[in-house]
Parts: sequence; C-alpha cells; structure tokens
Amino acid sequence: MNYVYVLKSTKDNELYIGSTTDLRRRLREHNEGKAFSTKLRRPFELVYYEAYRGLEDARDREKALKLRGNSRKHLINRISRSL
Repeated sequence: MNYVYVLKSTKDNELYIGSTTDLRRRLREHNEGKAFSTKLRRPFELVYYEAYRGLEDARDREKALKLRGNSRKHLINRISRSL
C-alpha cells in the first residue's frame, strides 16, 4: 500500500503532509530527526492518513494537498476536531 499522511508537530502545532509506502517507518524517521524537512519541528503525531494501491495516486494526492489551497483547506476542515 501507499499512504498519504498528515503529521502534527507537537512543538509548533504546524502540519506536515507527505507520502510513503511504510507509514510506521516514516513516522519513526520523522520523530528520530532523520527527515531533513521536519528535523527541527519534532516530535510529531499522526493525525490523518489515506491508503492507495497505486504509487502515482498517492503522489498525486500529496501534490494536490501541498499545492492546491482548496484541497488542503477541505481536508483540514474535515479533520479539524482531530487537530
């Protein structure tokens, strides 16, 4: 499976969106400081994920959430009580 995930930094309460084939490993990497883009904002908690069979589908969804304000806004509204 391929996953698109949303992490919340417990340090600054900001969100991070990413994709991976191994969700548990990737969360561990973020929290251990092995991911350059999030190293200074750890620790993180997983607040949302979506699963896809196809890698391209997951990557397309990740791009949409990162680049299209409406996609991100809609998702954040949907999960607002979890944040």
